[in-house]
Amino acid sequence: MRILTLADLSADATAALQASPFGPFTVEACQDIDQLGERLEADAFDAVLLDAVTPNLTQAAVVQAAADSALLIVSGSPDPAATIEWLELGAQNVLARDDLVAAYLPQRIRIAIERKRLESEARKAYATDLETGLPHQQQLIEHMSHLLALREREPSPMAVLVLRIEGLSTTEVRLGREAANVLRRKVAVRLRAGVRASDVVAAIGTESFAVLLASILTPADAPRVGTKLLMALSAPFNVTGNDLSVAVALGIGQYPQDGAHPDGLLHRAIGLAASAPAQGRAGLSNFQEAGGRTPGAANDE
Repeated sequence: MRILTLADLSADATAALQASPFGPFTVEACQDIDQLGERLEADAFDAVLLDAVTPNLTQAAVVQAAADSALLIVSGSPDPAATIEWLELGAQNVLARDDLVAAYLPQRIRIAIERKRLESEARKAYATDLETGLPHQQQLIEHMSHLLALREREPSPMAVLVLRIEGLSTTEVRLGREAANVLRRKVAVRLRAGVRASDVVAAIGTESFAVLLASILTPADAPRVGTKLLMALSAPFNVTGNDLSVAVALGIGQYPQDGAHPDGLLHRAIGLAASAPAQGRAGLSNFQEAGGRTPGAANDE
């Protein structure tokens, strides 16, 4: 197992880590916070040891360190309030400097690694929408929090789009729950196909989806992508031999002009989508209900 450290470890502690049955561990040291960030971007580590008094330490660096590795914060005399704050930022444990002794350090680090692994597995199980395979709202919020923390170092615009879908409930009433689920999955497929691999599509309710544009050049890019997605959803879907349609309402929350908190940005987009008129076939799931003929459904298989 690999450890990246920006905390002073004694020769005895390093030797104990390398030989411990809780590992063994390979220990790699960094000189400063910038080098820590570079190493984390370039490679994967099981655990990161970070000294609380590191010069130029930022919240962004802590969030980055805790993203994929077990994070242990070393503090001179951690008090309850500071400990809770570190844990809220993603640390698995907060150690006093006296805890960096050879006898106990390997066990503490291994426990932190296993805790991180279990947390990650539980989060994946909880945060995935089973019908579409997309992340849930909580996972989207966590991803937004990570990106916004990184923007403390490199400010750049981002946006979250919310699409409220009308027609799913009508489909369930007419054709049954499974047909509505199939329609919902096909909506998710079109949304995923309409954005970049670096963007995140999430299911935030039975009739709403969110799209996180992780990086945009200008604020005008967000409504442009939104219009593209509305067009992508305008073609009918073929479900169990029926050509079905949805209507879509769009809301957008943008960073930084609309705020810098993930919950606030998402709730703004949800509110705008809730009040916006839906574009499409007024939520009708079958054009026969409105009279007239339907265009051919797209191939979403």
